[in-house]
Amino acid sequence: MLSKITVGRARVGYITYSGAIILFALFTALSARITIPLPFTPVPITLQVFAVLLAALVLGARGGALSQLLYLAAIATGLPVDAYARGAAALSGPTAGYLVGFVLGAFVTGWVATRMPSLWIGRFLAAFAGLWTIYGCGVLWLAVVTGGLETAVMWGLVPFIGVDLLKATAAAAVAEGGRWLFRV
Repeated sequence: MLSKITVGRARVGYITYSGAIILFALFTALSARITIPLPFTPVPITLQVFAVLLAALVLGARGGALSQLLYLAAIATGLPVDAYARGAAALSGPTAGYLVGFVLGAFVTGWVATRMPSLWIGRFLAAFAGLWTIYGCGVLWLAVVTGGLETAVMWGLVPFIGVDLLKATAAAAVAEGGRWLFRV
């Protein structure tokens, strides 16, 4: 019977791993509470991107994506854990593409991280790849909602590049500390 799973280079128990997935889903929900609405766009600034990227850098592709699927499941059940506390309505609103992008972005980040050097720059490049995955999903959905790609880029990408690069940098910087927790 298998009682451990490999996360990065560490072997951890399934209970520890499952607990970490749940904690990162909760962290994503809590990070949605830190919301700065912008008057010209339906997309707010939140700390969720940091939570998503950090989850993937710590838990890997599968664990990071599972934590975000759990977060989406909480939203789908009606829990008001999205940025505007809309519950299930958030999954059809203007930011729905970003929410779906969290799952794909976490997977991409974790996948790229396993193929990069185990250094800060490798983690940053993995986070950068995940960030652009989130942007791709979010901007494409926003283009459907707004009726145009140019508007979607101006509302859902341009205002966020600087702050999200800071979040990716921070996630890459602290991720090794999170992975250290698995070295028991």
